[in-house]
Amino acid sequence: MLIEGLHKIRNKIRLQTVWGALLFLFLLPTVGFSQTGPKVDAEVDTLAIKIGEQIQYKITVEADSTDVVFFPEGQTFSPLETVEAIMADTLKNNDKVILQKIYSLTQFDSGAYTIPPQRIAINEQPFFTDSFQVKVADVVVDTTKQKMYDIKPLIEVERSTADMWLTVLWILLGLIVIGGLVYWFFLRKKPLTEEEKVALLPPYDRALMELKKLENSKYLIQDEYKQYYSELTSIVRSYLEEDVHVSAMESTTSELITKLEMLRDAGELNLDDDTLQQFQKILQTADLVKFAKSKPATSIAEHDRMVVEQIVTKTHEALPEPTEEDLLLDEEYLEELAKKKQRKRIYLAAAIFAGIIVLSSVFSVAYFGFKQVRDTVFGYPTKELLEGEWVASSYGFPPIILETPDVLVRQNVELPKETKELIKELQAFSYGSYVGIFSVSTSSITFKEQKEEPQFDAIVGSTLSNFEQLGLKNIITKQEEFVTQSGVKGMKTFGTGTLERPNGDSKKAKYSILSFGGKGFIQQVVITWEEGDEYAEQIVDRILNSLDVKTQA
Repeated sequence: MLIEGLHKIRNKIRLQTVWGALLFLFLLPTVGFSQTGPKVDAEVDTLAIKIGEQIQYKITVEADSTDVVFFPEGQTFSPLETVEAIMADTLKNNDKVILQKIYSLTQFDSGAYTIPPQRIAINEQPFFTDSFQVKVADVVVDTTKQKMYDIKPLIEVERSTADMWLTVLWILLGLIVIGGLVYWFFLRKKPLTEEEKVALLPPYDRALMELKKLENSKYLIQDEYKQYYSELTSIVRSYLEEDVHVSAMESTTSELITKLEMLRDAGELNLDDDTLQQFQKILQTADLVKFAKSKPATSIAEHDRMVVEQIVTKTHEALPEPTEEDLLLDEEYLEELAKKKQRKRIYLAAAIFAGIIVLSSVFSVAYFGFKQVRDTVFGYPTKELLEGEWVASSYGFPPIILETPDVLVRQNVELPKETKELIKELQAFSYGSYVGIFSVSTSSITFKEQKEEPQFDAIVGSTLSNFEQLGLKNIITKQEEFVTQSGVKGMKTFGTGTLERPNGDSKKAKYSILSFGGKGFIQQVVITWEEGDEYAEQIVDRILNSLDVKTQA
C-alpha cells in the first residue's frame, strides 16, 4: 500500500538532499566555534565494533543558564539503533551550564554505517553535530568447534489453557445441576404418599380400609349424614367397578342392581337374593339422604356401613378365580399407571429446566444487555478476538511494538524496479483484510538515503488511494498528533467511509493510520473495522494503548 507514495516522493527526496546539504554547510560555522554563543560538541568512544556491541555517543552543550536546550529524540541515529539514553549531571561554570547526554547505540548487521548529524535546538535555534563513520564487524565463529545450523522453521504451538479452567468450571456446575435434577426426579426412590399407598392396594383391601376410616370419622357425630352416605356409596361403587368390572359410578340404584343380577344370572357373580336386596335398600337410603334430606337414626347409619362391608366381602368371595387374561389386564393397568407417573415426572423436570433457562436468560439480559447475551451465546467474531488470548510482539525494523488479538503474519511485497532504487528494506505484517470485519497491519521502511525526513502526507495518501481501489467511498479524513506510551510523537490519520460490496450492499467502515519516522525510515500502523462494532472499538483502543516504536530503552 506504500508503493504509490514512494513513487511520489522519489523526486522530492533527491531535491531535499541537495537543500539539506546546503543548509548543513551554511550552519556548519556556527557549531562549536562561537566564543560568546552556545557551544555544541559530539564524540564517540569508538568507531569500530562487533555485531551487538554498543557505541557511547556523547553530546555536550555549553549554554547560558537561561537557555532552553532540546536534545535529539526518537530514531534519529538510524541506521544504528538506540539502546539507552542517559542524561548526565549538569555542570555550572559561572553564568554558563554544561549539559551532557549519552546515547548507547548498536547494530546487528555488519558493514560500514554513517551516524547522521544530530540536531540540537537551543532557544529554538538549530545546531548540528558532525557525522561519524562506524564499522560493524562480524563475530568470528570457529565452525570446527561450533557447527552451523539452518534457521529452524516456524512451528505451531498449542494455545494456553489457562483461560479454560473457568469454562470447565461452568460446565461442571451445569452437569452437577442437570445430574441433580435427573436424580431427584428419575433415579431417586421417593417415599410413597398415603394416597399412593392406598392406590397401590388391591380393590378389596382398599375398600375395607376406607370403610374402616369411615367408621372412625366424625360425620355422624356432627350430623353430616349426606357426606357420610356419599362416601359410603362411593366406596362400594368404586370397589364394584374395579373388582367386578361393572360400570357402577355413573349408574342409578336400579341400573346397578340390574347389572349385578345379570352377572349373577350369567354365572359370573355368585350372590344370593338376600345380599342384593340389602344392597339395594342401602342405596335407596343413601339416595333419600342425599336428595330428600332424610336423616336416619345413627344406629341405622352404622348398621348400613357394616352391611356394606359384608356385601364387599361376600362379593369378593363370590368372584371366580382370576384367569391369566385377567392377570395380564391387571399387569397392563399397573404398567400404564407407572408410565403415567413417569411422564408426569418428565413433564415436571422439563418445566423446571425450562424455567431455569428462562429465568437465567431474563436475568442475563437485564444485567448484561440483550446484545451481550446474544453475542455470547451465538458468538461474534470481534467479541471472540477481544476476549481471546492476545499477543504482544515487535514487528520489522525499525521495530513497531504492539499488542494484537492474533499474531501478525509477514507479507511478501514485490517492489517495482524504480521503487527498489529508493528503498533499502520493506517489512510488512498483517492480520485480516481491509474489506473484512477487522484488520491490523504494520510496515517498516528504511531508505537508502539516510538523511531525508519522512513524507507522511504522501504515504498516507497512498494508503487512502489503496482504500478507494478496494471499494471504500465517501472517505472522511481527520488528523491529529499521536504520542506512544514511551513519548514518541507521530501523526494519526483517521476517519470513516462507505465500503461498497460486490452484491450491491454497503457498510460503514472506520480506519486509523498511525505514522512515525525519522531520517531514513518510516513506520506505519493501519487498522480498519466496522462502524458501530463496540467490540472492535475496544480492540482498537487496546492496540493503540499498547502501541510503541523503538526509540529509547
